[in-house]
Amino acid sequence: MAGTAGTPGTPRVLRAMNDRAALDLLLEHGPLSRTRIGKLTGLSKPTASQLLARLEAAGLVLAGGTTEGRPGPGAQLYEVNPAAGYAAGLDVAPGRILAAVADVTGRMVGRYELPTPGRRPALPIVQQVTDALDGAVKAAGLARADVHRLVIGTPGAFDPGTGRLRYASHLPGWHSPTLLEELAAALPMPVEYENDVNLAAVAEQRLGAARGHEDFVLLWNQEGLGAALVLGGRLHRGWTGGAGEVGFLPVPGAPLVRKVSRTGSGGFQELAGSQALPGLARELGVADVPAGPYTEAAAALVARAARADSGDDPHRRLLQTYATRLATGLASLVSVLDPELVVLSGTSLTAGGEALRDLVQDELEELAASRPRLAVGDVTEHPVLRGALESALAATRDEVFDTSR
Repeated sequence: MAGTAGTPGTPRVLRAMNDRAALDLLLEHGPLSRTRIGKLTGLSKPTASQLLARLEAAGLVLAGGTTEGRPGPGAQLYEVNPAAGYAAGLDVAPGRILAAVADVTGRMVGRYELPTPGRRPALPIVQQVTDALDGAVKAAGLARADVHRLVIGTPGAFDPGTGRLRYASHLPGWHSPTLLEELAAALPMPVEYENDVNLAAVAEQRLGAARGHEDFVLLWNQEGLGAALVLGGRLHRGWTGGAGEVGFLPVPGAPLVRKVSRTGSGGFQELAGSQALPGLARELGVADVPAGPYTEAAAALVARAARADSGDDPHRRLLQTYATRLATGLASLVSVLDPELVVLSGTSLTAGGEALRDLVQDELEELAASRPRLAVGDVTEHPVLRGALESALAATRDEVFDTSR
């Protein structure tokens, strides 16, 4: 039957398409005049005026200031209404949950960190999640019901068949087969779950070094060593969500680890993971190896090594050996996937900057037939949380910006 909302080409659907195009342009470019929106969308001035009036009445855009610097009265400027929708993200790690809320423009409006120390959770996981979310919501001056969607990033992945968290034995309390049902019952908004490294890749694809790339690998080294695989612009998660768990990869130079699901580690993790760097530094004669958590010690060592100039400096030998170990595992990924780009992310990689990138690039060209470009990740401040917000915002915008209903 003609004229229904779902019929392609009907006036309602065409108007909704134009509405969404205008909203996306406003998000990308900031405040725009009616004339500028008309030029960017190809709409006539009357049609652009009707579009803006419709979006303003729907509460999706606001009339702001006016253009300046030209003779005559300034043109009215329009911008996306930040309060049209809100999304939230959680970055779950051993020891803490980091939560944030962003408005529909992508601006972070509230953040909260909930410490979760100890090998046994002091609070039930559902309460941890709701407490972290509520802390961020309160910091934003909102209520929990204002949040349209929540994305939770964790190590490992939830098996789609059993609902159990896999590949993350180091995350206490998150392995109950009923956890996802309990969280769904406790939270009023749709909730999605994603691997933490995959979310770091989302952040780099939307905001950082991988913008404009349809095929890339993100190699992550922080608490654990992992990878995210983006093929044809989409995350490749695998049958059980385990795609990219490269820490378990057998590699030359490391003993063969058997029963990796019990040990929680594998050859590549033992060879090049953050926990291996302090011991490697001592073997190479580096003095004053930092104490404290291995992730912080590893990042400090790599940063110090990246500043070393002399090839005889133990720090420089550390950086070269680390680069060789990283390239050893990367060569397998590159040989199978042939990506356009490899992004180095996580504090144990970004701390090395361009000095480490150059060494890994040189080694990879010796070890792999294809030669992808390597780049250091640009999103260095809470990339997992930023990716969770970007993922939640994409779904929220699809819902809030749909004017065809």
